[in-house]
Amino acid sequence: MKTDIQIQQDVMEQIKWQSLLNAAEIGVSVKDGIVTLSGHVDTYAKKTAAEKAAKKVKGVKAIAEEICVGISTSDKKNDGEIAEAVANALKWNSAVKDEKIKIKVEDGFVTLTGEVEWDIERTNATDAIKNLTGVVMVFNLVTIKPKPLAENVSQKIQAAFARHASIDASKIKVEIVGNKAILTGYVRSFVESEDAEAAAWAAPGVNAVENKLEIGEEEFAYN
Repeated sequence: MKTDIQIQQDVMEQIKWQSLLNAAEIGVSVKDGIVTLSGHVDTYAKKTAAEKAAKKVKGVKAIAEEICVGISTSDKKNDGEIAEAVANALKWNSAVKDEKIKIKVEDGFVTLTGEVEWDIERTNATDAIKNLTGVVMVFNLVTIKPKPLAENVSQKIQAAFARHASIDASKIKVEIVGNKAILTGYVRSFVESEDAEAAAWAAPGVNAVENKLEIGEEEFAYN
């Protein structure tokens, strides 16, 4: 098992590997496998890129995100300009049904609300706007439209796990309560946890996913 110092070094190297990021702007500390990211960046996209980079590192159990987004005076936009840019970005993204999403902007903080058919539409909405100048944070409160649950949905999700190269389906259990999928068990990394969650979201009729998966390399060492 990696020590905290090894994890810290690996996270720092992973951040340096990202062309979008300036490693000097981001601080990394680790305690008991929990990574804290700190510092200041000029775009929300860099903040999310740093978190995504840290999640890829083996041994990371959780992430505390304390990176602040500070827009320079020359790039600063008022909320009206940001709202217009967000609306246009959603409109021109073919993977997003912009007419179903409402936008609110306050001090650069963008809140999205509304209702869509699939979780991927909700995810695409955030991806479409996170690179926009002036956006400090995105709160995606878009919900999934209720629809009939597919027959044998837990088995379908397990089958999706089995098809996925990064997921060990034998270590994950799926429980369906109403239209919510509850995932329990063990995974080896944040990436595997997120891949499993994404697979569950893709199941027809699932409009909520509760991810209780634990990250622990040792759970795989004895099987």
